[in-house]
Amino acid sequence: MSMTPRKARRVRLVILGLVLLAASTVFIIIGIGQGGQFFRLPSEIVETPPRAGQTIRLGGLVKEGSWERGDVHFFTVTDTQHDIRVTYTGIVPDLFDEGADTIVTGHLEGDLFVADEVLAKHDEEYRPAELTDAFAERGIELTN
Repeated sequence: MSMTPRKARRVRLVILGLVLLAASTVFIIIGIGQGGQFFRLPSEIVETPPRAGQTIRLGGLVKEGSWERGDVHFFTVTDTQHDIRVTYTGIVPDLFDEGADTIVTGHLEGDLFVADEVLAKHDEEYRPAELTDAFAERGIELTN
């Protein structure tokens, strides 16, 4: 039993479509896995350090007494279990302060996190659910 050329072409197109659908599904799953977490806590970075030069987001609390203000800011981000020292050149957001939630984007250079961007919670009463959940998963209770 032989197929007509037209039918064979349709079968090839259907098979090609299924292969492309499967490939796009794999890429979507990989993309979600890599971008599914908005940031990493200091403990997660200590346990599983990023690749050299890899851009990541670090989230946590600005440790009390750690912020050195100036043209170049130095501060420590903590999850109460581990601390990571951060440097940032630029203007920090108005609500950035010691004890406040923050998320910084940048990369590690040795033990120092070099931030390209600093974010602070936008309201005194609000705490991102992602930050609360990340702390809760590690058994850390946030009080404010």
